[in-house]
Order: sequence, then structure tokens, then C-alpha cells
Amino acid sequence: MGTKKSGTEKNKKAGAATKAASAAGTEKTRKAAIAEIKQRLEGKPGAASNANKKAGKAPKAMKTVKPKHASALDAAAQVIAGTSKPMRTTEMIEQMEAKGLWKSPGGKTPEATLYAAIIREIAAKGADARFKKHDKGLFVAGKRR
Repeated sequence: MGTKKSGTEKNKKAGAATKAASAAGTEKTRKAAIAEIKQRLEGKPGAASNANKKAGKAPKAMKTVKPKHASALDAAAQVIAGTSKPMRTTEMIEQMEAKGLWKSPGGKTPEATLYAAIIREIAAKGADARFKKHDKGLFVAGKRR
């Protein structure tokens, strides 16, 4: 009967072989880099750098920048700043769509989303917020910028 090698012995031998192959590859790369540096220092024409190798590629075309659309909160701030009476979020949504400032992307309750965003801004910025709560569900313009 032959002797069986345990899994750890096999793994050790495989690991040693991998390290040896990796070291050989690293040594080759190091020697090639040293040779290239020497050629550059001597000014020989055969020394090609990475920049020269990539110079043949055409530059990528610039992406067109799309204009940013106003967020619902920004559009609501514009709408409410233009009026002196308190408004509900449903009225703000209607005004924003009528003026072309913002259009709902298809959500079921954009007024609830806007209401929550306004409340978050008031809580975060306090007196510096663009909105102030007038009454339950009613908002007026806050601090003017």
C-alpha cells in the first residue's frame, strides 16, 4: 500500500510552487525595467516608454453634459417664494407642473414626498430653511436668499 498525503501537505507544495513562479515573474519584470531605464539614460532610440506605446490611440470623445433639472424641493421653493399666501404641497405640485419647473417622474404620491422633504429641511436648517410651517399642512416662504 502507498502512503497518502494529507491535504495540508499538498497545499504547502502547491503554495511553494506558486511563490516560486511569482518570484520568477517578478524578477523578469524587474530586470526588464532596469534594462529600459538604462536605455533611456543612454539615450538609445530603442527605449520605448508606456506613454509612447499608448500615443497611437485616439482620444475618447467628450460626453455631452445634460442640463440638471430642478429637484422638487428647489422647484417648490421657487413657487412658494413667488406667492404670499400659505400653500399645501398638493397646490405646490400643481403650480410646479403648470410653470414647467418640475414634473413628477410617475410616483403615486409626489405631494407626500415633497411634504417629507420640506419637513426634513425645516428640521435640518431651522431658521435658515427656505420654508416655514404656517399651520398643519400649510407652508410659507422662509428665509430669503
